[in-house]
Amino acid sequence: MKRYLWLQLLVLYLASAFCMFFLLNTYGLDRYEQKLIEDKKSLLYNEATSISSDYMSSYYDKQLSLPYLSTQIKTIGSILEARIWIVNTKGDIISDTSKNITEGEEVNVLSIDPDFFDETFSDYTELEGVLTEPMVTVVYPVVYKYQTRGYIVIHSSLQEIQRDSVYVIDTINICLLIFLVFLLVIFVGLYYLTLHPLGKINKAAQEYAKGNYSYPLKLKRQDEYATLAASVSYMAGELDKLDDYQKKFVANISHDFRSPLTSIKGYAEALQDGTIPYELKDKYLGIILFETERLNKLTTSLLALNSFENHGTLLDIVSFDINNIIKKTAESFEGTCTQKKITLNLIFSSKETLVNADMGKIQQVLYNLLDNAIKFSHHNSTIKISTVEKGDKVFVSVKDNGIGIPKESIKKIWERFYKTDTSRGKDKKGTGLGLSIAKEIITAHDENINVISTEGVGTEFLFTLARTEGFLI
Repeated sequence: MKRYLWLQLLVLYLASAFCMFFLLNTYGLDRYEQKLIEDKKSLLYNEATSISSDYMSSYYDKQLSLPYLSTQIKTIGSILEARIWIVNTKGDIISDTSKNITEGEEVNVLSIDPDFFDETFSDYTELEGVLTEPMVTVVYPVVYKYQTRGYIVIHSSLQEIQRDSVYVIDTINICLLIFLVFLLVIFVGLYYLTLHPLGKINKAAQEYAKGNYSYPLKLKRQDEYATLAASVSYMAGELDKLDDYQKKFVANISHDFRSPLTSIKGYAEALQDGTIPYELKDKYLGIILFETERLNKLTTSLLALNSFENHGTLLDIVSFDINNIIKKTAESFEGTCTQKKITLNLIFSSKETLVNADMGKIQQVLYNLLDNAIKFSHHNSTIKISTVEKGDKVFVSVKDNGIGIPKESIKKIWERFYKTDTSRGKDKKGTGLGLSIAKEIITAHDENINVISTEGVGTEFLFTLARTEGFLI
C-alpha cells in the first residue's frame, strides 16, 4: 500500500490538533483554574484584612452595632460576589451576608468541622447544611488588644471559578479551531504549491521510465519546481535522442557488419563448393581479405570512440613536427591518389612547425580527413593540405574541390554512423565513424575542429593544435 505524503501530512495535522485540544482542555484548564483560585484567595485575603482594619476594632469598641456591621459586609460581599461570615472564637456565626441571623439561630462551624480555623486558605470547603456548594475559603483571625476575638470568613463559589475557567478555555478553543481551519487552508495551499507539482513530475518520470518520452510536463509557474520540471523534460528529450541514437546505432552496426559478412560468407561457400573456378580463387580471396579488413577497421573505430567516451584513453603529449607527419600520411595515399589522378598539394608556412600533441592520434585525424577528402573528390582534382602558425596556435587545413556537403548535413557529419545520401550512393564502404573519431581526438586535446563546405564546390576541414618551441622527438 502506497503511503502518500499528503496523507501523512494530514494525519500529522489531525494528531497535532488533537494533542493541542487535549492538552488545553486537561492540563491547560487545570492550570488556569488553579491560577484563578490563587488569585481569588489573594483577593479574599486582602478584603478580609480591610474589613478587619476598617470595622472590627470599632465593633469591639462598641462604636459599631452588629446590624450596622452586617450591612457593611453585605455590601462588600455583594461587590465581591462572595459570602462573608463574622465568627466568634466559639465558632458561632454572628453575621452572615447570605441571611439575617436572629438570637438563637447561630450556626456553630466548629461543631461541623472542629479544625475549621486551622487553615487560612482552603481550595475546597464543604459544610453540610451550611454551604450549598463547594467553596474557596479564606479564614482571617481578628486580633483586638493582642487577643483573637473572632474570625472573618469569606467564601467564594468554586463552581463560579470553574465556569470562568471553562469559559476562557472555550474561548481559546474557538480561537484555536478558527486558527486550525485557517492553517488547513494554508496546508491545502502548500499542497498545491509543493506536493501537487511534485506528483506531476513523478507521473512524468514514470512515463519517461516506460519510454513515453513525448509525455508533456509543463508547470505554469516560475519557481524551483518549474526549473526541476524543465530539467526532467530536458532529460526526457535527451533520453529520447539517446534512444533514437541507440536504434540508429544498432541499425547502422547491423548494416555495416552484414554487408562484409555476407560477402565473406558468400564467396567462402562458393570457393568451398567449387562454384568459383580455381583460376579465379586469388581474386575472390582478395575480396574476402578486403572485407575482413573492413570489419577490422570498423571494430577498431568503435573501440576508439568508446575509449574516448569513457575517458579511458590517455594522451601521450609530445613535441613533433606536424609538417613531417602530414607528409608521411599523404604518402600512404599515393596508390589511391594515382588511381583517381588526384594531386596532393602540401603548403607549409615554415619548414618545421612544432606542436604539442599526441602524435599517433593526430596522425589518425589526418588520415581520416584525407581519406574523406579523397573519397569525395572528383578524378583529376587537387587536395590542398596546409599549416599556418598564428600566435600560440597552429592551424591545419585539409581542403578538397569535391562534391561538398549539403547544408542540412553540416551539423550532423560529426555524429556516429552519419552518412549523407550522396555518400551512400557513391561509396558504401565507409563506416561513418571517421569524422566522429577526429572530433573526439581534437576535443580531447582541448582544441577545435570546424568545417566549411559548399555543395558542388568543395569542403575544407580546419583544426588547431598547440604550438611549441620544444625539441623534436
